[in-house]
Amino acid sequence: MQRLIVTLLACAGLWLAGCNTVQGLGKDIQKGGQVLQDAAKK
Repeated sequence: MQRLIVTLLACAGLWLAGCNTVQGLGKDIQKGGQVLQDAAKK
């Protein structure tokens, strides 16, 4: 369980590091929300 949490935190860090601006972060969050919405519709 601890290994899973560490892996998820590492992935989140890499994901955030890929965003150069606040605007880019907002777009990434929006895309993530869209994926969740699409999954919920299925």
